[in-house]
Amino acid sequence: MPGENLSRDEAHERAALLSVDGYEVVLDLRSAVGDSAEAVRTFRSLTTIRFRRTGTGDATFVDLIAPSVNAITLNGRSLDPAVVFDGARIALDDLADENVLVVDAQCAYSRTGEGMHRFVDPEDGEVYLYTQYEPADARRVYANFEQPDLKAPYRFSVTAPEGWTVWSNGAGEQDAEGVWRFAETAPISTYITCVVAGPYHYVTDSYTRGDLEIPLGAMCRKSLAKHFDADDVFLITKQGFDFFHDNFDYPYPFGKYDQAFVPEYNLGAMENPGMVTFREEYIYRGKVTQAAYESRANVILHEMAHMWFGDLVTMVWWDDLWLKESFADFMGSFANAEATRFTNSWVTFANNRKAWAYRADQLPSTHPVTADIRDLEDAKLNFDGITYAKGASVLKQLVAYAGRDAFLEGARRYFKRHAYGNTRLADLLAILEETSGRDMKAWAKSWLQTSGVNSLTPAVTYDAEGRITELAVLQEGDELRPHRAAVGLYRLSGGELVRYARAEADITGARTVVDGLAGEERPDLVLVNDDDLTYCKIRFDEGSLATLREHLGDITDPLARALCWSALWNLTRDGLMPARDFVAVALAFAGRETDIGVLQMVHGWTKSAVTLYAAPAWREEGGRLLAEGGLRELRGAEPGSEHQLTWARFFAATASTEADFQLLEGLLDGTAKVDGLDVDQELRWALLSPLAVHGRADETRIGEELALDDTASGKRHQTRLLASRPSAAVKAQAWAQVVESDTLSNALVEATIAGFVQPSQRELIAPYAEKYFAAIERLWGERSIQIGIDVVRGLFPGLQDRPETLAATDAWLSEHAAAAPALRRLVLEARDDLARALRAQECDGLAS
Repeated sequence: MPGENLSRDEAHERAALLSVDGYEVVLDLRSAVGDSAEAVRTFRSLTTIRFRRTGTGDATFVDLIAPSVNAITLNGRSLDPAVVFDGARIALDDLADENVLVVDAQCAYSRTGEGMHRFVDPEDGEVYLYTQYEPADARRVYANFEQPDLKAPYRFSVTAPEGWTVWSNGAGEQDAEGVWRFAETAPISTYITCVVAGPYHYVTDSYTRGDLEIPLGAMCRKSLAKHFDADDVFLITKQGFDFFHDNFDYPYPFGKYDQAFVPEYNLGAMENPGMVTFREEYIYRGKVTQAAYESRANVILHEMAHMWFGDLVTMVWWDDLWLKESFADFMGSFANAEATRFTNSWVTFANNRKAWAYRADQLPSTHPVTADIRDLEDAKLNFDGITYAKGASVLKQLVAYAGRDAFLEGARRYFKRHAYGNTRLADLLAILEETSGRDMKAWAKSWLQTSGVNSLTPAVTYDAEGRITELAVLQEGDELRPHRAAVGLYRLSGGELVRYARAEADITGARTVVDGLAGEERPDLVLVNDDDLTYCKIRFDEGSLATLREHLGDITDPLARALCWSALWNLTRDGLMPARDFVAVALAFAGRETDIGVLQMVHGWTKSAVTLYAAPAWREEGGRLLAEGGLRELRGAEPGSEHQLTWARFFAATASTEADFQLLEGLLDGTAKVDGLDVDQELRWALLSPLAVHGRADETRIGEELALDDTASGKRHQTRLLASRPSAAVKAQAWAQVVESDTLSNALVEATIAGFVQPSQRELIAPYAEKYFAAIERLWGERSIQIGIDVVRGLFPGLQDRPETLAATDAWLSEHAAAAPALRRLVLEARDDLARALRAQECDGLAS
């Protein structure tokens, strides 16, 4: 990986030297269906780049990662690939004022989800291709200047196997010679160019608005077509276009709009203009909850927002990644709440997305929303909870600070002023100052250019009659920021916990008195950041915390309830509330949670509380309580409801006793039944999983299940379950497949790691802690960035939650000070999670 890196300084120097007039990329993908391994290893890539020298100097380089290069010519002069190509770059010198570079290379098909990914469907043997480039993998498919500020128009031509269809960013058609030729794109960055090719199932529709007509397409593998609800995808797509056209006043600028759901995808989705790609797990093979459909809608709208924030106007370098990701994350929830059936999407945002941000913002690797991105490895790791969810939260705060109308007018001017260009933070702030009249520089300094999360705690005093004399908000954190926040007062009435007073205030400094609440009767609950206007961790006074322990389920407002769940979880993670107390609250009130997305988050948090944050001596009891609670709620849920399905999955994930396992086996073989529960194939895998983990389902039994579901999804489930069996030989084989070999695809690497790491098998995998630290630097140097991240994160021995593991981590960090910064960041993050777990376990132990 180090030889494939690109620094910010190198990119800036190159941008100062040249500008790019256009690319012509010709790909021959017929080798994708070859019979031999060699035949499908590479494809021909012929690239012509026209560029001008606009600065001083006559030497630069072009990016290309390829097994071999056949020929290179610069302005008609032949260059020797053996001399100028080092495997990642082509050195160029003697540049003219106007230049034409032609590179004829053999590029490699990928099995890691980077570059040109090749997938063989186990169900029917069909081959599917797609590209994924962000942040810098277009160079694995064609020679280019791989940085976002060297935009150019592109013309793609693709020769594909007979019977295939090919898609790219622009509209395309097949000529008489069988070559697919695509219309020239508008000027775009390398990382959002795209090619999708194969025998995909393809559905079409169109969006019209006045004189604007946008052809729509949606596709998936043929074997998934029977599950593909393209009508709902198109519905959300059209609602999104209506919302963005209403608010952005800039017509969608990229012609057609295709959306491809592709296999073994590393990301949730990617905003390639005119050809958006999604992970195919968004096509649901079994019954799922409305939370899943809401999540998919949010992703569709997030990617659509990128057509303006990111594709039309693009950041100069990855420092300002937030200019596209934070805005798209915010706009996804904004559009979902206002334009689709998912009107409660801000509840999901408060409970789900912000949890990601809070965790990331407390890691040693936390960074400002506008980050210091030194190179591509930094950039890869900064697609994180800060850039996405904290950035989106800050924008939500900005809307409250500047006003909705001023914010949207700023966006409209931003698009018109910088269309097809590249921007930095200052460009957007200048426009927002115009539209809002606010000092955006001061706001940006506090919210975009510093890191960390503040805690806001109410401090209330009362008179002899129990009325409020003063309510103040105390702010803690390394950087005390200005918050526009609401404080809500809630009281019990008729068995419900309802809000009876509310006040908004600008919270500044360490202590702010909130006007408007003096004289109010004593509340049962004081909720700081009511309505979730700002980005902070909520704390409670003692009386409010006592109320939540007894009455959290009585809160009638779903957003307020979600905020309280999130606040209690943050207290648990921070070692301020014993894990067993959080479990008690969850078991008491999760069954009354009406928002299915919040319930699923609470389920995940509750399992983590027992696995990571409970004192080791209490884990077994905690696990038993979870399984008992899960079964109780499963049996009590409305038959056929999404709550019943959610509790069924929770029960399966927590099952630990003989009676639990017998019930799971009965549900699988039909001898047991829960009224209304449809045990479809996806649920069957969930029910089988704990049986494999606890040694009750062997290789033969897992193979029998695969025979019922011999699909790509089934293969991933089988791989995970095989690696999850409680056997030393199984663990040794899984370790070797992931760490010592690179034959598994990215999806199967992920599945194997998920199976290998089981909380109930701590002792079995303990010997791999030492092996992990011995292997990771070598592995980081040998594998692609994505696989390196997956392995280093996934196999960190966090389940060996002892001070000795912390010491071993510190020793590795001390002895590998010169290791790649991105690798050290991953280890530092994992170390922080382990240290947090040990602190929380100590807190929980004191409660015993």
